[in-house]
Amino acid sequence: MAMTASARSSSGILENLGGFFRKFFFRILSVGPIPTHVAFIMDGNRRYAKKQNLSLEAGYRAGTLSLISILKYCYELRIHYVSIYAFSIDNFRRRPHEVKLVMDLLQEKLQAILDDQTILHSYGIRVLFIGDLKLLNDSLRVLAEEVESATANNNNFVFNICISYTSTNEIVRAVYECCREKKVMENDPIDYNVSVEDLEKHMDMGICPEPDILIRTSGEARLSNFFLWQTTYCYLYSPAALWPEISLRHLVWAVLNFQRIHPYLENQKKKQMKKMKMEKEE
Repeated sequence: MAMTASARSSSGILENLGGFFRKFFFRILSVGPIPTHVAFIMDGNRRYAKKQNLSLEAGYRAGTLSLISILKYCYELRIHYVSIYAFSIDNFRRRPHEVKLVMDLLQEKLQAILDDQTILHSYGIRVLFIGDLKLLNDSLRVLAEEVESATANNNNFVFNICISYTSTNEIVRAVYECCREKKVMENDPIDYNVSVEDLEKHMDMGICPEPDILIRTSGEARLSNFFLWQTTYCYLYSPAALWPEISLRHLVWAVLNFQRIHPYLENQKKKQMKKMKMEKEE
């Protein structure tokens, strides 16, 4: 049933009012330190579908709508980097029809981005794909490369999509590239003079700062092989809400808690950097 003019007017007023209060609250939040990078483990789409008696596809589509809202809030809060754990290498072990469903949905959304790039360019959003992309099918990999290329000159907001990704796979590939660069592969003598800086230069996430906050929905307090290297000084937050249920209040609560412990985290970082500098000079 179509909305009446009165209903549409009321909806518009409520949306504008919500936007006004959101911006006002974000201005208050910005008095404290704002995280540069927030990462999300989007857990709970399947459980949400079961809970709401929906199809699996409907559960994932509900999760996509939640992602769009969260990206909007992060942009308004001036968070510069957002990373999502979209699909783990381990997820390829799921039932074939579920893997196909996720891949088809991602391909649909990427094609929509390429067909209409207005929003991405007007907001200066750069999209990057993080992971072992050779594990993707050819059509999806080509689409991902095209989206990266199309948004390469945008720099207001960086959106990292971690797909066919695990942290251990990232580290192994970084070690391989580091060794290859130092020419210690094949029959060459092994050189163990590999620094942390050498390794991080070849990490997938070397292009971004380490996350300040990692949010995993559904109440699970596990990293599940996500950003193991990058989360030493990261605030971890695990709300009970399933991913399609995540809302503005969860993001705000995470930022408030990050601001509360920020001085401690920064102090720990400085101590570690000082220690590493001293070890390097010895």
